[in-house]
Amino acid sequence: MTRYVILGTGVAGVAAAEAIRVDASAEIIMVGDDPHGYYSRPGLAYYLTGEMLEKHLFPFNTKDFAQLKVRYVRGHAKQILRETHQVEIEGAGLLHYDKLLIAVGAQALRLSIPGAELEGVAKLDSMEDARRILQLAKKARRAIVIGGGITALELVEGLVSRNVKVTYLLRGDRYWNNVLDEHESRIIEGRLKEEGVELIFHAEALEISGRKGHIEALRLLDGRTLKCDFVAYAIGIQPRLELAQNAALAMDRGILVNEFLQTNDADIYAAGDVAQIYDPLSGRSVLDSLWGPARLQGFVAGKNMSGGRHAYIKAVPFNVTRLAGLTTTIIGTVGRGRDEDIVGIARGDSETFRALPEALETESNFDVNHLRLVVGQKTLLGAVLMGDQSLSVPLQKMIIASADISSIRPTLLEGKQPIADVLIRFWQEWRQHDSRA
Repeated sequence: MTRYVILGTGVAGVAAAEAIRVDASAEIIMVGDDPHGYYSRPGLAYYLTGEMLEKHLFPFNTKDFAQLKVRYVRGHAKQILRETHQVEIEGAGLLHYDKLLIAVGAQALRLSIPGAELEGVAKLDSMEDARRILQLAKKARRAIVIGGGITALELVEGLVSRNVKVTYLLRGDRYWNNVLDEHESRIIEGRLKEEGVELIFHAEALEISGRKGHIEALRLLDGRTLKCDFVAYAIGIQPRLELAQNAALAMDRGILVNEFLQTNDADIYAAGDVAQIYDPLSGRSVLDSLWGPARLQGFVAGKNMSGGRHAYIKAVPFNVTRLAGLTTTIIGTVGRGRDEDIVGIARGDSETFRALPEALETESNFDVNHLRLVVGQKTLLGAVLMGDQSLSVPLQKMIIASADISSIRPTLLEGKQPIADVLIRFWQEWRQHDSRA
């Protein structure tokens, strides 16, 4: 009987267990130190706003795990002993494995300014963090949010929904400036202002001051002091690499894996936020922090661990999120550069979003319905849709399939006809002749 050990209780680990379970005789052991086990990380945003109850964050219950015949070991994995095929679990001794999956995810980077240790400073990285934020929000009157990307906005919206007055600090001159274009940033910022959020640009937090352990104010680099009793931040994430580093596995910014999700040790695999995956679009290994890819990576890794030979082909990144109450879909490559408010990568982000080659852009702008296309020589390279999502699936399929848009490219770039109308006509014709539609 083969013993499979999965380190991590997130979506990648659970998907791997599902894939391995086709082998009825397999022994599957899942190890994790999160007291809540497997829950929906993307759902935490809706938990903060009160739109989702805590119980709805758990897609698997005890019965589901029992059906998978997974043995759960709660504990912290201290080190991997490759020579003896063992993992040392803190407080539980050594655990033997035949095949091992590292799916321990990533952790939020800590705010490193004086006062960051005070009561009333919080990040959003786990269920425990979300619970703590909700407790702090009950007493908070004025909060400051620091950071960029999706998670920072989730913090802003969660606090606003709890009737907390929010000031949002951004280092640059607009929101998420390396993924969104200026018009898209201004749409989000305008909606935040309508909700009563104060935005301060070119702002860098210098120090949090307090009294008797409680926050009173935050001082900016330019000398301004902002009164507050709560500070929340989201400044990026870092893959959990300690285990891989101590085991001398090949690493760059994440654990390097081949197309089979295999590390440089034939019996050890990696998937999810911790893995650095080869991207055929850019020709390099990149980091993703997206729920869908993590699940697929885990499933493919599980198949291969149990004897399969399935290549993981990194798909065009696709993320549907909500920004300032506006449903937003991001597909393919849409931006470039780095975000001053984020160190490395943020949750809900993909480095492929910003691997923009030489291309032209065209867009159609309305107050709440916005469409931007990134147009290559013969194909669409990316798209951003805000509001109306009727073109979301067609655009995803056309971008993934590298549909030849040569016949409509001049019309798209001229901008004399509504982009949506041009795309719908093309989609209707293209899907009749292409099996990938």
